[in-house]
Amino acid sequence: MADEISDLRLLVQMVAAGSLSEAARRLQSSPPVMSRRLAAMEQRLGVMLVSRGSRRFVLTEEGSLLHQRALKILADIEEAEAEAATKGKEPRGTLRVCAPLQIGRRLIAPLVGRFVERYPDIDIQLLLSDFRNDLAVEDLDVALTVGPPSDPDLVMRRLLISRRVICASPAYLEQFGVPRTPDDLLKHNCIRKLRGREVIETWHFIDEKGPRELRVAGSLATNSGEVMHEWLLNGRGIGQKALWDIEEDLEAGRLVECLAGFLDDRLELCVSFVGRPYLLPRTRVFVDFVAEALSAQRRPKVSEPSRQVGDQVFRIF
Repeated sequence: MADEISDLRLLVQMVAAGSLSEAARRLQSSPPVMSRRLAAMEQRLGVMLVSRGSRRFVLTEEGSLLHQRALKILADIEEAEAEAATKGKEPRGTLRVCAPLQIGRRLIAPLVGRFVERYPDIDIQLLLSDFRNDLAVEDLDVALTVGPPSDPDLVMRRLLISRRVICASPAYLEQFGVPRTPDDLLKHNCIRKLRGREVIETWHFIDEKGPRELRVAGSLATNSGEVMHEWLLNGRGIGQKALWDIEEDLEAGRLVECLAGFLDDRLELCVSFVGRPYLLPRTRVFVDFVAEALSAQRRPKVSEPSRQVGDQVFRIF
C-alpha cells in the first residue's frame, strides 16, 4: 500500500510541476528517474497515464481520472494524519499560498513573516502571480484572489472590500490636463492591462444614463500590476488601479484620483481553499490570522476634499 500511495503522490507532483524535468527539479531527482517511475506505474496499472505524442505533459483520460482520485485520496490521508497529530498540539506542516503580485508583496508577505513567528511549526511557500491559479493543478492550499474563485467547490472568505480607482501622477495631470468626464480619456495616454495576448481596452463607467463602456487607447500595456504602478508614478499615463494598491500614494500626493463620480467598481480580496469535512488546522489558523490582521490595519480613507495641480483643482475621493 505504501508504494501505491507513493505513486499517487508522484503523479500529483508531476501534474503540478507540468513536466518531468520540472518535477525532477522540485524533487531533487533527475528526468530519467522520473520517467522510469512513471513507466513503472503505468506498467503496474496496465494503462498509459501520460500522452507520449505531445511535447507538453498531457494526461490521458485514464491519467486524468487517476489524478482526480489521487487528489482526494491524498487529501483524506493528510486530513486524517493532521487530525491525529495535532490533538492538543500547535498546527504544523507546509502550506502553499498564492496571491496577486503587488498586494502579495506589499500586504501578504509581511503578514506571512509575522505568521511564522506565531506558528513556527508551519512552513509557508508563498507564490506571487497576477494570473489566477488552480488550487488542484498547482498543488496549492490557499489562494488569495481579486473577486470570488471560479470554482464553486471552493470555500471562500472575503478579506477586503474596496474599489477601483482611475489615477495619474500630479506631473502627468499638470502637463496633459485633468479628465472631467470619461470621454476626456480619449485624449489621454491610457495604460491598459494585458490578459495573455489580449489588450483590455474597454473601461467601464456609470453616469446619469446608467452604465457605459469606453474604448481607450495608449502606448503602454502590461500584465503586471507593479509595472503599471511604476508607470503611473513616473507620469507615463493614466490608468486603473485597486485602491488597496495605491492608498499610500494617494495620501502622500504621489498619485491623484480622477473621475471618482463616474466609477462604481467594487473590488473584493477573497481567500479560498478546498472545503473538506475536516479543515487542516494550519489552513484554518492561516486564514483566520490574515483576515484578522488585514481587518485591524485598514485605515480611514483620505479625508482631503481636493488637491491643487497647476491651476486646476480636483477631488481625491
